[in-house]
Amino acid sequence: MNVSTRGRRLRSRAATAAFVCAITLLPGPSYATPGEPDPRNDQSIEDIHDELNGLYRQAEVATEAYDTADVKAAEQEKRLASLHKDLARTEDRLDDLRDLAGAAARTQYRGGNLDSTGIQLLLGDHPDHALDDASQARQALRNLVTVSTIQKNTRAELSRQTDAAAEKLRELKNTRADKAEAKRKIENKIAEAERIEAGLKKEQTRKLAQLEKEEAQEAKSRWTGPGSGDGTSTGTSSGGEASGAAAKAVAFALAQIGKPYVWGAVGPSSYDCSGLTSTAWAAAGHPIPRTSQAQWQGLTRVSLASVRPGDLIIYYDATHVGMYIGDGEIVHAPRPGRTVTTAPAASMPILGVVRPGV
Repeated sequence: MNVSTRGRRLRSRAATAAFVCAITLLPGPSYATPGEPDPRNDQSIEDIHDELNGLYRQAEVATEAYDTADVKAAEQEKRLASLHKDLARTEDRLDDLRDLAGAAARTQYRGGNLDSTGIQLLLGDHPDHALDDASQARQALRNLVTVSTIQKNTRAELSRQTDAAAEKLRELKNTRADKAEAKRKIENKIAEAERIEAGLKKEQTRKLAQLEKEEAQEAKSRWTGPGSGDGTSTGTSSGGEASGAAAKAVAFALAQIGKPYVWGAVGPSSYDCSGLTSTAWAAAGHPIPRTSQAQWQGLTRVSLASVRPGDLIIYYDATHVGMYIGDGEIVHAPRPGRTVTTAPAASMPILGVVRPGV
C-alpha cells in the first residue's frame, strides 16, 4: 500500500472515530440537591396527602418519559453503531477501488492484464463467485469506465451513510437531552415530596398512614372485576388461576416484594412500575415492551371482567402499571420511598387491561 493510500485510510478512520467520540462527549444530566424539611402545619392531612400524591404522580409521569427516552436512546445507539460499521466497510471498498483503478491503468499502459479472480474479489459482493474466464478479466481491464462507475456509486453510498450517521447522532443527542430533562423533573418532584414528608410531625405521619389504609379498604369495595359480585365475574373468585408463563411471571413479581422502587430500574435489586412487569414477563420467557405506555399500546387488550393473574392493569394515562394476581389485587412498584408490594387493583384510576403472551 502506498503512502497516499495509507493516508486516505487513516483520514477516513479518523472521521469514523469522530462519530464515536461525539457520543461519549455528550453532556450528562445534573442531579437535584435535597433541601430543608418543609413543614405543613397549616394544612389538613387530606391536603398534605393530595399534595404528596400529586408530586409523586408528576414524578411518575416524568419517569415514564425517562424510560421511553432510555429505550429510544438504546435503539439509536445500536443503529448508530451499525451505521459506523457500514461506513467503515464502504470506506474500505472505496480504497480498494482506488487501488484497483490505479493498478488497471498501469497494467493497460504496459499492455498486460490483471488476474480475473482479483478483479472479481474487489468488485464483487460474492468472492466465492470469482471469474473463471480470463477473457472477462481482459474485458474488465479494457473498460475502466466500469471501475469509475462503481467508484462513483460507492462515493455516493459513503456520503449517504455519513449523512445518516450524522442524523442519527443528532437524534441521539436530542434523546439524551430529553432523558436529562426528565431526570431533572423526577428528582425535583421527589426532592420536594421528601422535604414535605421530612417536615411532618409524628402525629401527622401516623394520620397520613391511617388515611392511606382507609383508602385501600375503600378501593377493595370499588373493584368491579372477577369475583366482585356485580355480575361481571368469570365464575372464580380470583379471576382464574395463573398457569404456564403467566404463573411464572406472577411468581417472579411476588418474589420481588420488599425491594425498593427506584425510577428507571429493572432489577434485580430495585424496580420502577414497568421495570417490574417487563422483567417479570421476560423471566417467564415472554419479553414485553419496557414502558407502561408501550405495554398498553403493544399488548393484547382484554376486558376488566375477564382479567386473570399475570395480566397487566394499566392506570391513569398509561403512566403506571401493576400485575394482577387475583382476588382483586395487584403486585406493583408504587412510587419512590416505597417498596414492591400488593395493593387493591382498584386503588388507582384504571385505563384498561392487557395480556402478554397472547
